[in-house]
Amino acid sequence: MARQHRFSKVVVIAFAACVAAQSVVAQEPRSANKPVLHGNHWMAIAGKPLAATAGALIFDRGGNAVDAACAMLAASATMWDSLAWGGETQALIYDPRNRKVVAINALGAAPSGATPELFRSIGQLRPPGLGPLAAVTPGTPGGLLHMLADYGNLSLEEVLAPALDMAAGYPIEQSQSQTIDENQQVLMQWQDSARVFLPNSNGGLPTGPAPGELFRQPDLHATLTKLIDAEREALAAGSSRREAIMAAYDRFYRGDIAEEIVRGVRAAGGLFTTEDLANWQVHIEEPVSTQYKGIEVYKLTHWVQGPVMLQTLNMLEPLNLASMGYNSAPYMHVLYQAMNLAYADRDFYYGDPYFPPEEPIQGLLTKQYAQDRAALINWDRNDPTIRPGDPYPYQNDTNPFEDLLDQWEPRIQGRRQASLPGENGNLSEDQGFLAGTTSIQAADADGWLISITPSGGWMPGFVAGETGIGLSQRMQSFDMSAADNPYNVLQPGQRPRATLSPSLALKDGEPYLAFSVQGGDSQDQNLVQFFLNVVEFGMDVQQASEAANINSYQMHSSFGAKRTEPGRLVIRADTPLRVQRELAEMGYALELWEKTSGPITAIHVDAENGSFWGAASDYGDDYGIGW
Repeated sequence: MARQHRFSKVVVIAFAACVAAQSVVAQEPRSANKPVLHGNHWMAIAGKPLAATAGALIFDRGGNAVDAACAMLAASATMWDSLAWGGETQALIYDPRNRKVVAINALGAAPSGATPELFRSIGQLRPPGLGPLAAVTPGTPGGLLHMLADYGNLSLEEVLAPALDMAAGYPIEQSQSQTIDENQQVLMQWQDSARVFLPNSNGGLPTGPAPGELFRQPDLHATLTKLIDAEREALAAGSSRREAIMAAYDRFYRGDIAEEIVRGVRAAGGLFTTEDLANWQVHIEEPVSTQYKGIEVYKLTHWVQGPVMLQTLNMLEPLNLASMGYNSAPYMHVLYQAMNLAYADRDFYYGDPYFPPEEPIQGLLTKQYAQDRAALINWDRNDPTIRPGDPYPYQNDTNPFEDLLDQWEPRIQGRRQASLPGENGNLSEDQGFLAGTTSIQAADADGWLISITPSGGWMPGFVAGETGIGLSQRMQSFDMSAADNPYNVLQPGQRPRATLSPSLALKDGEPYLAFSVQGGDSQDQNLVQFFLNVVEFGMDVQQASEAANINSYQMHSSFGAKRTEPGRLVIRADTPLRVQRELAEMGYALELWEKTSGPITAIHVDAENGSFWGAASDYGDDYGIGW
């Protein structure tokens, strides 16, 4: 053990020498483009203005933060904000009644018959990224209903009212109208998707609704009404509030809604069975956490990539990051290297905790493992050959996959010409890295605090029969071989390891931060930098949500061909030229983007003043309302 403790000292001394040898040039944090939101009663923040308004409406009707978050989730799914009703939902909730953080696992599972052999038999190396064969079972309805039943105050009918109104017709935003038209040919492959998204005609060709036109979804409206009817009927029969909400759950997963979802999927060539939906369940879990300089940081466990952020923080904690300077070359370098070490572990060890083999999360999150990993950092250059470590000895166990670990190699691909979201020539893995997902934060004066990162069902979405329910595309996140990741190999009933990653932090045992961000593999990169911007560099949450982040592509993409691009580093265009030169000399291939923060949403609970500070970045359409 003495040898292991010396590693920590070596890390600190080596990096201190590296910094001292340079005249450090740092990037100046600039003023935020949007104001901080303030409130002392409640705060509602989402990826779209209408979704945030849904949360505000529920607060105004007496709901708590969970009620409001569920309303924002329902509205976001109805708007197809990189999320459909058949997608997946992940959440962290601070429950002031017992002063604990709980985790919501509402990620769908692979359907019956879904195996690597099946896809190979139809000439595919992996599941497709779109269509009925891309879908895992719906998770968002179950997650919403369980959160509302266990942690909310209002009825399902009250909470779904904004989404029901929107399903009857809401003025579609310009970006979504454009996205539908850009995907017209794909949507026309699926009869029900074409009927929902392409209701108009232009010269005989079906088109989507124009910007500002009322986008009507009668099938979805009917499905949401069925859920409300199930609750009403249960209440009339004498059921409790929770039992009535669970009656809606049963109708979705075991009743006529489930039957129509299965019919629609199978008619289009998908694999769902009624048993797949009936057997799926939401898990209420203990989150994982770490202490960073006295702050408790909570993440979902290894069925998503959330522990990556905790592993990164554990590696960085012994260093004096503030003295390096915000976005100096040494700071960016050590951040990049620490993230890459954590992501390499993700790529080999993360998977569904409800399926064997058991993941070594205990060893992965020990401080000593983190410091021994950090001792591998080359302080002078980027290391393109970073590999997963072996956390098993740190939990007094033996690695059952030592042979696979020894043979593991990064799937490196050549340099690609990158493009920003929305530009021509986007590559599928770039889109998966940056796009998709939305984020939701809510807080109230009673102490409830919630962070959600839902996703699945982004455009072009496959609609299941006459339900109006769009399905997820998460099947592509499975691995097809144990050699790639023995914990995440596709099999029926298993959940794929996803990227979705909400965050909560407590300070002195009290709620401190709720934050999440849209995107794929970039999520925990942007989130760890947001956290450090607040904790190490003293930014308020709005500054931190807009600040210049870096992004690495040196991990196996969770989408497409799942390849890695070592040294590819995205930085903001106003990074000082000297910093750019220093990074290039370290072996980085730089890309300069005008915005690199990612669409972060966040709430800071100001315990000293009894108020909230809210943030919605200037990256996309994120929006918040506070009172």
